[in-house]
Amino acid sequence: MYAILETGGKQYKVQPGDVIVVEKLDAEVGETVNLDKVMMIENEGQYQVGQPLIDNAKVVAKVMAHGKGKKVIVFKYKPKKNYRRKQGHRQPYTRLLIESIEA
Repeated sequence: MYAILETGGKQYKVQPGDVIVVEKLDAEVGETVNLDKVMMIENEGQYQVGQPLIDNAKVVAKVMAHGKGKKVIVFKYKPKKNYRRKQGHRQPYTRLLIESIEA
């Protein structure tokens, strides 16, 4: 059994027991979150596809941790004009453990 869901503007294929890293969610560590933007569910060869979402379907996940990703350096410059700008960015994320898929 697996599902395709959307969170943070991205789509993920998940199964119960998977650990995924998504854009930061407003939830405490150890809390349970319901992800209700489910686009497709496969269960023993039976497929449910939404238009675009499946009504009354959700994926239950537990928040394992919050963190920041690797630093990305943004460097802009214009040659011969003495214009240089260096900026770093670390994207915050949430690590989720998928507990169940409910249709």
